[in-house]
Formats: sequence, structure tokens, C-alpha cells
Amino acid sequence: MNDAEVTKVLWEHLWRRYRQRVAYAREYQAMIEAAGGRVVHDHVAFRSFRHFVNGLDLGIGYVARVLEPLGYQVKGAYEFPDTHLYAQHYEHPEEDAHDLPKVFVSELLVEELPFPVASMIKRVLDEAVDRLPSPSLEWVKLREERRLSLPDDKLAAAVADVARFSTERPWPPPPREVVETVNYTSQYAAWTLLHAFAVNHFTAFINRQNAAAYPDLESTVAGLVARGVPVRERIDGQPGSRLRQTTTAAVEEEVAVYDADGKLTTIPWTYAYYELAERGLVEGRMFHGFIANQARQLFETTRRGGA
Repeated sequence: MNDAEVTKVLWEHLWRRYRQRVAYAREYQAMIEAAGGRVVHDHVAFRSFRHFVNGLDLGIGYVARVLEPLGYQVKGAYEFPDTHLYAQHYEHPEEDAHDLPKVFVSELLVEELPFPVASMIKRVLDEAVDRLPSPSLEWVKLREERRLSLPDDKLAAAVADVARFSTERPWPPPPREVVETVNYTSQYAAWTLLHAFAVNHFTAFINRQNAAAYPDLESTVAGLVARGVPVRERIDGQPGSRLRQTTTAAVEEEVAVYDADGKLTTIPWTYAYYELAERGLVEGRMFHGFIANQARQLFETTRRGGA
């Protein structure tokens, strides 16, 4: 496997897990493939906290440890001062040739929150452990050194191991009281305490789905609605603009928390949504970036009762 192929294995691993949890993604895939098209993803999104625990970066840097050795490069930065968020987006140099998604990683600026809320968040995060210890990063070092002799079956197993960054929360389940209190100030913080680096959303790349029955964003949305998928009525971005986006509602699932007696229990909370994006041209070339105001709206999709 070359670097791009290894990268595809990682995304396919995370896509399978995400698709199991997000029924709307399965509906989209079934609809497009039944129409003779294919699923191509524009980007994948993750959330994080700008906070360090004994030198461990729990922010964008945590995800970058996986992305950068695979060849991903930072291509844009975005600020959301009203919600105390900062984000970067990454692109792979072989994106078009191998249908590799962009990656959008955001982080909450914990220190900007009111002191009581920031303190509650930090108490949970300060128990974090690194889910990417040295043995799990062996394959990354192999990529960096361009030593491509690792057998494909062992490399695939190593990729699955590295995917733990997204499938295992670095900190323990948070107290229910903390989640509910923090949620009043920042729904983003409550979501991330519960889900950590789990995929926040995959995004269908409408331009590349190649389904004659669904040539654009409007027809794709109409098709999903006809299948009973709750899709946000508003499409951000005018027809012909550089980026148009909409989303399904976020699915809800049971998440682990500690109750007031210190016992492990579960509560219902929003998890992920599925996004749909259509890109336009800027001076004859496809727009590759993101629009901060539109991204700001999408963050709200995971608010309880959002979308």
C-alpha cells in the first residue's frame, strides 16, 4: 500500500463505524448506490478541547498526530469568537486522485469560558490518558520513513489500532451533573465531553456522487426526504455559490455518565449528523475551503433538539 491507500483504509474503517451509528448515512448510501452513483466524502469533522494534560494535547494536535504523517497539510484556519471555537482544515495532496476527504478539526478554547464551567471541564479532562501510545504509532513512523515493507494485512491491523484515537475516549465518562451544567454555556463542550474524538460527521460530496437521478443538492435532499430522512430545510449558500451545505438531524444515542452516587449509568444525548455539500467554482477552479458563518450554523446541529 502507498500512503494514499493507507489513508483510504483509515477512513473506510471510521466510515463503517460511523455508518453503523448514523442511520441517515446508511440511507444516503443506499439511495445513491441504487441510482448507480457512488459515495464520495467531501470532508470528515472532529471536535476537541484546547487543553493540555501533562503535555498531552487534547486539541487539534491530537488529531494532527494521525493526519500529518499521512501527508495531510493545513490549508485553512477559522475563528468563531462568539462560541469560543477555533478550527483548521486539512487537505491531502492526492485528494482528487484517490477521493480522500478533507478534514475539519475544531477545538473549544476552554480558558475563554466562565471560570466555573472551565473548571468543571478541566476536572474531567485532567484524567485523560493517551490513546495513541508509541506501539500504536508504529505504522505512522513507517509512513514517515517511507518504509513500505510492512505486509498489507499487518498494516491494515495497525490502521485499525490507530483508529482508536477516534473510537476510544481519552478521559473517563463525565458526571451527568457536569454535562448538564456545561451544556447551558456550551453545547459543544457537553457533546465533546461525552463523545471526545468520535467522528462528528462525514459529508457527502454531491459533485462526485455521479448519480443521474440526483444531479445536485436540491434533488439529493428531496430524495432523502422521500425516504423519511429528516433533513434541514434551509440550504446554506445560494445556487452557484462557492459552497452550499445542509445536514440531516443528529441521531440520539445512550451515552455513559456517572450519576450523583458515583454509579455508571447512561443518558440520551445527540451524537452525529450527516452533512451534504456541493462546491462551486472560484475563478474557474473548485473552491476547497470552508465558510466560517456556515460552519457556525452547523455546529448547532448537535444541540439537543438541533437541526
